[in-house]
Amino acid sequence: MSRVRIPTMRIPTLRRRSVLRGGVLGAAAALAAPSIGQAQAYPARGVRVVNAYSPGGTADVICRILCAALTEKLGQAFTVDNKPGAAGTVAAQIVARAPNDGYTLLYDATAHSVNPSLFAGKLPYDTLRELLPVFLSMQAPNTLNCNVKFEAKTVPELIALAKSKPGGLDCASTGVGTVQHVTLELLNQRAGIKINHVPYKEMGAARNDLFAGRVPMQFGNVPGTVALRSAKEVTCMVHTGPKPVEVLPGVPAMAETLPGFETWEWNGVFVPAGTDPALITRLNEEMNAVFRAPATAARLVELGALTRPNTVAEFAAFREQQIAFFADMVKAANIRIE
Repeated sequence: MSRVRIPTMRIPTLRRRSVLRGGVLGAAAALAAPSIGQAQAYPARGVRVVNAYSPGGTADVICRILCAALTEKLGQAFTVDNKPGAAGTVAAQIVARAPNDGYTLLYDATAHSVNPSLFAGKLPYDTLRELLPVFLSMQAPNTLNCNVKFEAKTVPELIALAKSKPGGLDCASTGVGTVQHVTLELLNQRAGIKINHVPYKEMGAARNDLFAGRVPMQFGNVPGTVALRSAKEVTCMVHTGPKPVEVLPGVPAMAETLPGFETWEWNGVFVPAGTDPALITRLNEEMNAVFRAPATAARLVELGALTRPNTVAEFAAFREQQIAFFADMVKAANIRIE
């Protein structure tokens, strides 16, 4: 399995064209001028941010930090409207059908890139065509958290244990088809082992069973793991990024044992198709700016919400790459929603 990376965006060199093309470009520029003015005047009123997840989770916390910072900077309320359900598709459909004026945004996460393959042919919207990327607000590796009494302490020990007990180990996630489930299946595939997937309906129940040792392992994400660091019942065995994670000192990468092994938990902002490109660019610039502000950046680091500057084009490329990655994994692992 190849590494999942955001490719470097290459801007092609423009070639000389006919006078006709020059006229077309000139007309396009003239038409774009008013829209740029509208983008600069944005927002003139409050903005609804439809969050695909429940209050209190990682996506909700980061969404609220982003919205609070935008509200303060732009002088209009960016209001979070939680609409969880059906792996994020409830919120996504609301925004896909909303007016494309920039006043209804979607805040979504990793399931956004899993759903096109998990619900192939069944989604009430076209993910790539009807929801346009704006800003990648978080990209963090997944983590494997274990009960402190679990006998395997490293990935090589885990693989050896799983091979000695085929089908005898369990690992929790928050549902079928989640990135945590896919990460487990990738581990099974790459290591030639079989660890059972135990899906839970919500994170709290999974964590309680992990604390109690009823399930020895659970795939999670960096922000969630940072929050668990004070729990004496749990340790973090490994993360799935390509390099050390500063907020998880001493935790090795899965790639050290299984080269090229990478999976990501991510959050991002989208708008309905047809939204003015100048407005999308303005939103991206403002979101990058507020996340670079010292106070907000410090808060995100404290939470383990790993962020970096990104353009609209970079986020679009990342989304397409993630959709392709999950399509391959869903097919290879025969993951289905019953």
